[in-house]
Amino acid sequence: MEQDSIEFLAKYGSWVSIKKLLIDESTKPEEVVFHLALIRENIDRKAFEFLGLDTNVLDSAASQVAGSGRKSYKSLAEALTKFGAADTKDVIEKACKGKEELKEFAATYLFRAVVKNFGFDFDINQQMMSKVYPDLKVKKPPGRQAKR
Repeated sequence: MEQDSIEFLAKYGSWVSIKKLLIDESTKPEEVVFHLALIRENIDRKAFEFLGLDTNVLDSAASQVAGSGRKSYKSLAEALTKFGAADTKDVIEKACKGKEELKEFAATYLFRAVVKNFGFDFDINQQMMSKVYPDLKVKKPPGRQAKR
């Protein structure tokens, strides 16, 4: 009998990502979606990094734009009005590290990061899934094992 599974393996330079989920008749659809969301989130972030963007600079700027504003559509709209500002353009240029062709990617990443800082997302993510299905938790990788 062939068993269904979701298997993702990626290696690029020093980055390695292995995600595997064996699926049987007791596996719920939300568990599959939860697993797929993890893979997508992992790939999305790495894609921007592989292009050469400094995502830490963009994440920091997104946190500043979001500030301590309430997580509401109104606060998000107010934050997005800052996108044309000169300081935003400076952050984007800094994140591109002199590569002019990356500006559009940097702006996209920054926009998404600001939206996420307000608690919204464009895609299904694990945090959203955990709120709807409390039994779904992000599994932490095992830490260092004590010497025996």
